Parts: sequence; structure tokens; C-alpha cells
Amino acid sequence: MDKGSMNRIYLKIPIDRIGVVIGEKGEVKSEIEKRTETKIYIDGKTGEVIIEPSSEKCNPANILKAKDVITAIASGFSHERAFRLFEENQVLDIINLKEIIGNEREKLVRIKGRIIGEKGKTRKIIEEQTGTYVSIHDNTVAIIGDYEEVRVAREAIEMLIKGMQHGTVYRFLGRKHFDLKKKEISLWEEKIELKEDT
Repeated sequence: MDKGSMNRIYLKIPIDRIGVVIGEKGEVKSEIEKRTETKIYIDGKTGEVIIEPSSEKCNPANILKAKDVITAIASGFSHERAFRLFEENQVLDIINLKEIIGNEREKLVRIKGRIIGEKGKTRKIIEEQTGTYVSIHDNTVAIIGDYEEVRVAREAIEMLIKGMQHGTVYRFLGRKHFDLKKKEISLWEEKIELKEDT
């Protein structure tokens, strides 16, 4: 096996998301390639994607980053939201609803409806209280944020999947929002102290 193939990643994206991954005049794909020092090949008929380094200097972590950004767009995020993954400490988490509740279409529709909420209210509350982005697309729920934010958002979504009342989930999010803010403030204070010490 040549060294290049070891650093190559293959994935498949839904046909209806190919245009969004490529972007107008190929701008989105080009931007991902530029930021990750990769070369991306997309088969417009099958949705198969190949990501490989554009040069020997490319950090292998960049290939994984490109994969995450493409996967995020394929999971329903706009490229603007998916590009948040280029920021430090941002992660992508994907919940496969079929793996949890099976293939029953009516059940999938009902659960997705619970997570989205009336006029998108529930999803908006999850995003606001955790600082994450949430996308419900096909049979997946995708979350972008830092590790702690994503963990809380995932827990809230899993509560909704289990059938817990929206009010219970909102109260849980309210408590966690307070904890996340406290943590954010203490990290900010630590940074200030470090700056003052140097």
C-alpha cells in the first residue's frame, strides 16, 4: 500500500447534498481544500467522495477535519455553519435515529417532530441553551459545538427520543446552560490571569 492511500479517506454523501458540498462555482469545495490542504474528488452520480492530501506537508488531522466538514454539510448544515468546525475545539456528533428506534417510518417522523418542535421551537431552544448548531436531516441528528456543549445537547436530544416531556428537557437545558456559562467564565478568568502573569 502506498503512503498516499493510507492518508486517503473515502465517504459517501446523499445525492441531494452534493450541490451544497460543492457550492456555487465550486467555491465551498475549494474553500475546504484550501483550509485543510487537501484535494477532494466528488462523484456527482454516486455521491462518493475521496479526500487526500494536496501535498506531503499536509497534516493527517486536516484530512479528518475535511471529512467532518463535508459530513456536516451532508447532514443538513449550511456550509457557513459547517465551517465552524475549522475553529479550535469544535466537534461534530451524529445521532443515527434508525439505530435507536428502528426503521418504522411513522415513529421516525414523530421523533424528528419532537426534536424540531412546533415551528422549530425545540431545536432553537437546544441551540440557544447549549451554544451548538443542530441539524435534523433524513434519519440523523447532527450537532456542532465544543465537546461539553455537544454532550449536553446530545443528552437533551436523547431525552426527547426516550419520550420525556418537553418541559422536563427545557428545565434540564436551563440548568446545564447555567453550568456551561459558569465554566466559560472561569476559563476566561484563567486566561486573564495567565496573561497577567506573563
